[in-house]
Amino acid sequence: MPNEINFLDITLFGKKYRVACPPDQHAALLNAAAYVDGKMRDIAEKTKSTLAERIAVMTALNIAHEHLGLNQEAAQQNQKNEFEIGLDMDAVKRRIFSMEAELESVLKAE
Repeated sequence: MPNEINFLDITLFGKKYRVACPPDQHAALLNAAAYVDGKMRDIAEKTKSTLAERIAVMTALNIAHEHLGLNQEAAQQNQKNEFEIGLDMDAVKRRIFSMEAELESVLKAE
């Protein structure tokens, strides 16, 4: 069954958790858990804190900051690429909208 939900046991900062996870996503979840666990241990070492809740919150903030930074870098790179090749995305979007409207009117006429 493709949508079958299994459970997977993971360990974060020495504490075990059982999480619902489709079988085909086990490897990805284990990789994510290892990444989060590593980040938690780094933060605990740097801050000399042993409060799991504080470490978890700081880890979540750090990972979100990394993720948002990567998204922003990708958007800036896309803008740079568009500029370098002389692509006006607004003009492209307008043209696509116009073509969709024209196609729609032709299909309605049939």
